[in-house]
Amino acid sequence: MAKYELDTIRHSSAHLMAQAITELFPTETVKLGIGPVIENGFYYDIEMLTKLTDEHLGLIEEKMKSLIKAALPLTRHEVSKEEALKLFASKGQTLKLELIRDIPEGEVISYYTQGENFFDLCTGPHVENTSHLPNFFKLQHTAGAYWRGDVSRPMLQRVYALCFNSKDELKAHLNFLEEAKKRDHRKLGKDLGLFIFDPVAPASPFFMPKGTIIYNGLVEFMRRIYSKYGYQEVITPQVLDVDLWHTSGHYEKYKENMYFTNIDEREFALKPMNCPCHMLMFSHHRYSYRDLPLRFADFGRLHRYEKSGVVAGLTRVRTFCQDDAHIFLASADIQKEVLHLMDMFFTCYKHFGFEKIKIGFSTRPEMRVGSDETWDQAENALRSALDSSGHDYFINEGDGAFYGPKIDIQIADAIGRFHQLGTIQLDFQLPDRFDLKFTNQAGEMERPVVIHRALLGSLERFVGVYLEHVGGAFPFWLSPDQAVIIPIAEAHLGAADTLCKELKALGFRVRVDDRNESMGKKTREAQTGKVPYMLVLGDNEVQNGTVSVRKYGEMKSEVMSLADIKAVFTKLDSEKTPEKFR
Repeated sequence: MAKYELDTIRHSSAHLMAQAITELFPTETVKLGIGPVIENGFYYDIEMLTKLTDEHLGLIEEKMKSLIKAALPLTRHEVSKEEALKLFASKGQTLKLELIRDIPEGEVISYYTQGENFFDLCTGPHVENTSHLPNFFKLQHTAGAYWRGDVSRPMLQRVYALCFNSKDELKAHLNFLEEAKKRDHRKLGKDLGLFIFDPVAPASPFFMPKGTIIYNGLVEFMRRIYSKYGYQEVITPQVLDVDLWHTSGHYEKYKENMYFTNIDEREFALKPMNCPCHMLMFSHHRYSYRDLPLRFADFGRLHRYEKSGVVAGLTRVRTFCQDDAHIFLASADIQKEVLHLMDMFFTCYKHFGFEKIKIGFSTRPEMRVGSDETWDQAENALRSALDSSGHDYFINEGDGAFYGPKIDIQIADAIGRFHQLGTIQLDFQLPDRFDLKFTNQAGEMERPVVIHRALLGSLERFVGVYLEHVGGAFPFWLSPDQAVIIPIAEAHLGAADTLCKELKALGFRVRVDDRNESMGKKTREAQTGKVPYMLVLGDNEVQNGTVSVRKYGEMKSEVMSLADIKAVFTKLDSEKTPEKFR
């Protein structure tokens, strides 16, 4: 069998799937869109009357396997634009006609035949024969997709498929997906009673009491870190006159993602970010070099309009809070401050158990404000700081913010998926737009530079990412219920209540399960609720002043004295602050 690149196999398999669909539904005109290779497989966008179901996907897979056995040759043909239009018009392929019309004059147009009855617009390359395609593919699911990503265009059916070089690779990836499904934060959040969503507030989570404990625990974690790194917390309004957003440039560059309202015949906007507020606050006071770096931290609620097609659980919402901060400093201090930030970021990420970390350096985008000279200065300063940090990094060309270059930090979760969390953005533009100044050592007025930074990022998104990372089993210090006390019989209830009061007095989140249920049911529910500790009290424990302790995920219990369990809990709770800062 000929050897082909995996992308070639996936590309040819996409054509194979398109052919299978057209042959399974011959009584309707199946209009083909595009079928590109993606990570781990491919998809094809299709317009058809039949709504494809999981049952259909199974039939399509079987048809694809029969086409492989048929050993259909794939042949490339080059034609003129006129010939291509005539060919695809004969089959009613209106989506392909649009693609052909958009091909620049003089550019080669090619299509592939696959056997006698199927052809598709494509530049290739492909396998020579369908028998060269391995059977290591799996159709996953369908989703809606607007034609060419335009919400004003028809909604097509996008059929996703996995495709690998071997059966073992496919099996490993299917196992990975099964594990990811178990860790889906939307399911875990519902099962553990952490948050809900409701149509009254689309893409806006409601945090239940247990979820709020986690949320507030993260805020308090950051506040403890702030005290070590010299931050001052501020509070800013949520609704501000649009003049502020004109000054910042967000009105012109970000308007489509903002919410507006009119009050007293003035136009206002809900803030989508905190930075203009912090610029305004800096401008109201006269600062000197002795006050810098000045670090404003803000847990203000933000609102951004996200299209319904891109929102997803907690990872993409319309209202959220960031562990947001803006650092005002002299340009000469950029490298020192970025190194300061990198130390802060890595200390925190490793404390949460994130060991694999990637750093990206994002440069100027096409849509930006400021001169090229200023952008040169900003990019050079940030690149020099990164080089001095000793961390490896990769370049994201053109992915910077509209006001400056940035460092983006990605972490790998427990099953190897990378998520972007932190960002460090260098801004020479907003200080200029707000005419910010400070008095330097020479007694002259100097323009500060601003660093926009978030470590966890959106707290909502971090809860989602971290929930999946730990599979719902939060560390002791962050767990909503740190322990549940289970009395074996009613006679042990008094001792259980006393222990609960003692542990609560020490600041621990503990409850007594005094329901009239079996021990088996109580212990099972404590396990499914992922409570870090079960403390069981029976005759022996009450008589001896001990407790039977069972940790989450373990089958065996250990008998401990009350003093010992209090000491264990105290030590575990101290992990709410990284050891470096205790």
